[in-house]
Amino acid sequence: MSVWSDPDLYTEFFGLSERPFTLLPDPDFLYWSDQHKRAFAVLEYGILTRAPITLITGEVGAGKTTLLQTLLRSIDDDVTVGLISNAQGGRGELISWVLSALDVEVPPGMDYVAMFRLLQEFLISEYADGRRVILIFDEAQNLSMEGLEELRMLTNINSNKDELLQLVLVGQPELRQMVMRPELRQFAQRVAANFHLPKMDEDTVRAYVTHRLRVAGGSGGEFDDDACELIAEATGGVPRLVNQLADIAMVYAWTQETPTVTRDTVDLVLAEGLFLGDTHEQPEPDR
Repeated sequence: MSVWSDPDLYTEFFGLSERPFTLLPDPDFLYWSDQHKRAFAVLEYGILTRAPITLITGEVGAGKTTLLQTLLRSIDDDVTVGLISNAQGGRGELISWVLSALDVEVPPGMDYVAMFRLLQEFLISEYADGRRVILIFDEAQNLSMEGLEELRMLTNINSNKDELLQLVLVGQPELRQMVMRPELRQFAQRVAANFHLPKMDEDTVRAYVTHRLRVAGGSGGEFDDDACELIAEATGGVPRLVNQLADIAMVYAWTQETPTVTRDTVDLVLAEGLFLGDTHEQPEPDR
């Protein structure tokens, strides 16, 4: 059986409607672990209380972007949202990212002061129309300390007691470490809501795998407990890595025409070096 002979790969063999372990963030597949529920509650709390800055951190592939997409689905129509991914650059460049995310046209050659005034006028106009503005920065660990300080200054734009701009920063653990530096203590003081999303433990990995299989139309029993245990060990509980390894394991089970992914299946994937996404030390495969 050729892997390339069927565009749906193993889905028909397992009776699935779609692949359950793709790497694209998909809110429909979000598994609401206790930690994800808390992270989302903090996101909502930050927005509802108009926190100047909300901070969410977690390992690569922990599900942060999927949480953001779920949040965007639930935001009211009276909120203007600017989503910025991988913003970089020094003073002046960051405000250009902000204006672009808010669909504010910037005339060529405009200097920083004029761009700041343009942003201020936009925020006041939105406020006058009964709308509030939220800027969401994904992969915010790529911002420099200078960039974070510039963002803090943007939160000073207000009207009487009302905040005109809220920031939501989502990034990897180094973002939290950066914010905790003494040089950014004024920034940290404006963080009114924050949460760190940890890796999944073994029980959560098992529940996560079962959940995604059921969403894709399966029974949830396509992986046995031993296979889930090894996947948890090999991936360190990082959802994106779990998806990578589980997807390859299903391909292997399909090509071998075995209806259940077992520990032996996962062992074979690890032994043959097809799982390249792991940054953790892998356990020695069983022989």
